[in-house]
Amino acid sequence: MPINADKPHLWKQDILQSVDLFNRWFMKFAPKAFRDTRIRVTKQVEEALLLTNDLRGLSHDQQRQLVIRRTLRLGPGHPGTLSHQPIPIDQDTPMCTCPPLARDRLIGLSGAGKSVVGTMEAGSIPPRMTSSLLAENLARIVRIISRMLDKDILPWIGGRRPATDVERHRASTIVADRLCGSISDPIIRNAQEKRQLAIMAAYLKRKGYNQQSLQAGETLIAMQPGTFAFRVNVVVGDVRKVKLPIDVVIQPKVPRKSRLPILMEAKSAGDFTNVNKRRKEEATKMHQLRAVYGDGVEFILLLCGYFDSGYLGYEAAEGIDWIWEHRLSDLDLLGI
Repeated sequence: MPINADKPHLWKQDILQSVDLFNRWFMKFAPKAFRDTRIRVTKQVEEALLLTNDLRGLSHDQQRQLVIRRTLRLGPGHPGTLSHQPIPIDQDTPMCTCPPLARDRLIGLSGAGKSVVGTMEAGSIPPRMTSSLLAENLARIVRIISRMLDKDILPWIGGRRPATDVERHRASTIVADRLCGSISDPIIRNAQEKRQLAIMAAYLKRKGYNQQSLQAGETLIAMQPGTFAFRVNVVVGDVRKVKLPIDVVIQPKVPRKSRLPILMEAKSAGDFTNVNKRRKEEATKMHQLRAVYGDGVEFILLLCGYFDSGYLGYEAAEGIDWIWEHRLSDLDLLGI
């Protein structure tokens, strides 16, 4: 039986309570989450400046090893950089230039190959590219970045002298602030998701459930009764296999006849606009899951924040139900 999808007469009040809950959390915890991230990123940028001789006289080799992966993009190649923190980066742009360059703008200005930049952002050098072609692409990127370095925040560049410790720290703070400003929404979204999963874990443990990780190759139906797992990749697709990330997987103490666990997606939103732009994502997941596991698969949303009637109606029409975070007791209706 549906939990909330078939009760539109309750949606308006639930929406108000959900918005209030998100706003209370945001006012209390969002500033701290942002500040903590900015402090961490400042240290990472300062480290990267030291590794590149404070961006003085960028060489092809420095570009190859550090600039795109570590310094200006803070990409996956460096284990201490932002992308290895649990924060998605939607716009990982060079923040040391004036103005800061979007990725596609850098590619357009430099004439470097898109695949070169993309591969280096992923933390490696294009494996099949000849050394001469790679050097040519790197030279183009270095030329643009060196030309557009922001000398107001990097005053030692214009003065052609070493940076002082104070100047380096100040520049790192500014660059970190630029970067955090460009990804403020993901920072908040990550902190909220972490909180939602912590709430789910506490609720399930109070019910006597144990958290267990699925082993490699273990199927969903192999989950032990009375267990749950977070961030599980579920394989879907017939010809082309795809790993579908699921936030919460719960195997009730009394499993269904199908032995399939309950699948949940933790979602939060700070405004009504974005959720309606992205509401098809959940429907796509549901279709992919049904194609593999049948119509009996249970895919439930855990909602907190700005989800209006338009969003709820769309998900209900797609056969997707939801639990409101402000009323977790509805989980009992799932037989948990």
